[in-house]
Amino acid sequence: MVSAPRLLVIQVAADDPVGRLGDWLTAAGLELELLRPYDGPTLPSDLSDYHGLLVLGGGLAATDDAAAPWLPQVRALLRDAVSREVPTLGVCLGAQLLAVANGGRVARNPAGPEFGAQLIAKRAVCSGDPLFGPMPITPDVIQWHFDAITALPPGAVQLASSPVCGVQAFRLGRLAWGIQFHIETTPELVRAWAITDAQELEGYDVQLLLSRSDAAHDDVAEVWQPFAETFADVVRDPGTVRTSRAVPTSSAEPITDPAAIRAALAAELIASRGGATALPMPGMRQPGHD
Repeated sequence: MVSAPRLLVIQVAADDPVGRLGDWLTAAGLELELLRPYDGPTLPSDLSDYHGLLVLGGGLAATDDAAAPWLPQVRALLRDAVSREVPTLGVCLGAQLLAVANGGRVARNPAGPEFGAQLIAKRAVCSGDPLFGPMPITPDVIQWHFDAITALPPGAVQLASSPVCGVQAFRLGRLAWGIQFHIETTPELVRAWAITDAQELEGYDVQLLLSRSDAAHDDVAEVWQPFAETFADVVRDPGTVRTSRAVPTSSAEPITDPAAIRAALAAELIASRGGATALPMPGMRQPGHD
């Protein structure tokens, strides 16, 4: 009997579990080994015993080593993953750690935090990406973050953006992906975050934010469960993956200006629709506003 491919899952915060993403990956045939370094288990020195790596989100900063002395080891594993071409997915903080570990930069998002149900827009380069290629142009996601990737690592390819946050998704090398948003959440988890971050949500219509989040979760699952299944296929057989020869985004050019991002997205969407100008712009679901 062939054993299931082993996926190392690093949960970096108690309040951001693997959730339904774990269910999707298990159903797709992966064996998940979950480590919670904040509870004391030792992280492996490398990924030689694993077929893939998943790093989840949390409220830490990507370089908050004083609060989380194990973060340097997580970043080292992410460097090892890129170097060895181990299939990797970083979610929210996990994406920021992937970026910082490999030469990118993370800071407070200049446009402010993002909360709740939002839209992002994938870029034309996604047509050559095994995970993002099959997805709709503006997929639903759940956002909950204060920091953002302000410069990508050398050689990274930007895959998705929004007017509020320039780097919503990227690929580094052939087999490492980072997504700034959440796909693992449940309505209950988002409601728990709203309680934890009640002070930061002052000025928002929290009930509207939560009701929109509740309603979006089925749409999120419709798009992102197949994404998870495709990632499981990559973990199972990484040798079959082919990606486009896109021109990488320069790490020296942070993408932070909302107007510039909006203009670039409009151009991408027009091109992807063959010149159509009726654009479903991302990020229109602003919390607390109709």
